Amino acid sequence: MDQQAEEADLARRAQAGDQAAFAVFVQRYSGAVFNQAYRMLNDFHEAEDAVQEVFLRAFRRLDSFDPQRRFVTWLLSIGSNYCIDRLRRRRGTWLTLDDVAFWLPSGDPGPERRALLDERRAAVQRALQRLSETYRGVTVLRYWHDLSYLEIAEVMGLTEATVKTRLHRARKLLAEALEAEGEMTVWDEETAPPR
Repeated sequence: MDQQAEEADLARRAQAGDQAAFAVFVQRYSGAVFNQAYRMLNDFHEAEDAVQEVFLRAFRRLDSFDPQRRFVTWLLSIGSNYCIDRLRRRRGTWLTLDDVAFWLPSGDPGPERRALLDERRAAVQRALQRLSETYRGVTVLRYWHDLSYLEIAEVMGLTEATVKTRLHRARKLLAEALEAEGEMTVWDEETAPPR
């Protein structure tokens, strides 16, 4: 049984009241939902709350799940909408990045190399936080969740052309912000946004 068929079966069972079936979704996708919420909201506690709210909303709306789509795509669309609503409620409050911890690639670089990588990643995160939610959402879905243009379009309720346009504009804005900070303008293996 392929994953999509398995997820459709789990969704049917969850709709029928099987809590264990829904628990599989929670176990499987909590990390992805948290990652998306943290990248968009930039607050650990808000991201934890978002995970609970997203799964609660998903459980309540299981009847609207289309088994032809991947469950994670549907779930991330709920998460994206929730995070955008939270960002709109903030009304211009800028976030600090003091509590951001980044995963370092293997290879055990020395302390100097680690410091440089951390600075570059922090610069990327700062630049990401300067983007409006319109551009931040598509960027997070593309570069942190590796969703295709079509999947992003489904999650965000946009056309593929709009997704491509927003990503192009987001990359340009990120490059300008990084250049203004004196950072790199092209991401390579070591300086790509942390996943």
